[in-house]
Amino acid sequence: MTEQGSERRSRRGGGRDARRTLRGNASAVITPFLVRHIPPVDMLTDEAAEAIEDAAETVLEEIGIDFRDDPEALEILKGVGCDIQGERVRFPRGLARQLCQTAPSQFTQYARNPQRNVEIGGNNTVFAPVYGPPFVRDLEGERRYAKIEDFTNFVKLVYMLPGLHHSGGTVCEPVDLPVTKRHLDMIYAHMRYSDKPFMGSVTAPERAHDTVEMCKILFGADFVGSNCVTVSLINANSPMTWDEMMLGSLKVYARAGQGVVISPFILAGAMSPVSVAGTLVQILAEAMSGIAFAQAVNPGAPCIFGSFASSISMQTGAPTFGTPEPAKVLYGCAKLARRLGVPFRSGGSLTGAKTADAQAAYESAHTLLPTVLGGVNFSLHSAGWLEGGLVADFAKLVLDADQLTMMESMVSGIDVSENGLALDALREAGPGQHFLGNAHTQANFETAFWRSSMTDNKTFEQWDIEGRVESEERARARARDMLASYQAPEFDPAIDEALKDYIQSRKDSLPDSEY
Repeated sequence: MTEQGSERRSRRGGGRDARRTLRGNASAVITPFLVRHIPPVDMLTDEAAEAIEDAAETVLEEIGIDFRDDPEALEILKGVGCDIQGERVRFPRGLARQLCQTAPSQFTQYARNPQRNVEIGGNNTVFAPVYGPPFVRDLEGERRYAKIEDFTNFVKLVYMLPGLHHSGGTVCEPVDLPVTKRHLDMIYAHMRYSDKPFMGSVTAPERAHDTVEMCKILFGADFVGSNCVTVSLINANSPMTWDEMMLGSLKVYARAGQGVVISPFILAGAMSPVSVAGTLVQILAEAMSGIAFAQAVNPGAPCIFGSFASSISMQTGAPTFGTPEPAKVLYGCAKLARRLGVPFRSGGSLTGAKTADAQAAYESAHTLLPTVLGGVNFSLHSAGWLEGGLVADFAKLVLDADQLTMMESMVSGIDVSENGLALDALREAGPGQHFLGNAHTQANFETAFWRSSMTDNKTFEQWDIEGRVESEERARARARDMLASYQAPEFDPAIDEALKDYIQSRKDSLPDSEY
């Protein structure tokens, strides 16, 4: 299966063969992002939201936020009216929110294939894969350190899976390459082996700069100068701290007009208060400080209010996922982001499970549903996440992506058109009759119900005869089959050559080191 899709048609110009072909190639129709036609779940009253906002302003005004090891950042913030004492930055009440107002409420991230452009904000949801694990559970089910081959295979699979709208960023950490150079190979893989939008490198300002320069080669310098072609993850060092690496990368992207996800990273109870409301206060203060700084660097730079908040086990200290409290934080942050007027990032398919087992399914479902129902605009870790983010799993990527396609049906709402109301079907069937041969059924059966590409609905006897294959094994086999049939999207040879030349020149100038 490929994103290019099969052009084979039935000799009859349609009929059963054509329908079968369409069902087998879900990616033949590109859905670049989800548009939600249902209202967001709202767990906060306006009064509760105002109380949290007031408390966040108190944190910014009285406690302050540390901006560490970046004198330029301190000068920029001093220039917009912040109180600077050492590396502690205090925002006069209302200043951070005022600065945030220049951030766009919605923006386009352009892909090299215009059909893949994503609209981030509003009623839209963009699904991106797992980000950051140093380990993989590979195509044979073995847990090991990730390699660049794994990274490339993940990019290819994400390109082929219609449930994922975005290629992501560090889908796994290829530890077989030096830290100083691996970002070049990762960015190239996103550009070469997919035509979906992608994320940039943030592990050092110069790596962010390389991302921007490679984007200029891919899209053209003029286009990059006036359009967002990459978004990148800028994590706060919670509680209430920004470090020089994140700040440096943020400045590079903001000055280039590229998107940044300003995202506090919190394990509640360790890095924030144990209470949901207290965690919301801290997240809002941290996020507003980061967005305000980005706007001080370049007013109008695209920003996404991010939240990654998990609870911890008070027995072991380990992070927990799919539990009620992080879902409440997500719902609360989503409303706070809407009130701030910026897009929101959170959620995904998160789990602490070690394999794609029942625990993984339950915890991922209990994270994914709040993601969709709460109104998340950009969802990182939507597929492939295992072991609390330590492992990227090929099987779970395929299983999660299947569930993501279900979310498209979930958010579509209810069709109350003439066809949706189905009065003709009711008239034709009448009392006591079935609808199987009904004209309305025949006209709509192809699209009436969401269809999973991964679930097994066979009888026990058939499943038994065929070897009792369980979901994880089915998914791993599908991943192998997809990679065997992968066809790369078209790519301009001149651009490819220019990218390779840039990468080689940069590698020649960089030392082989692990920091």
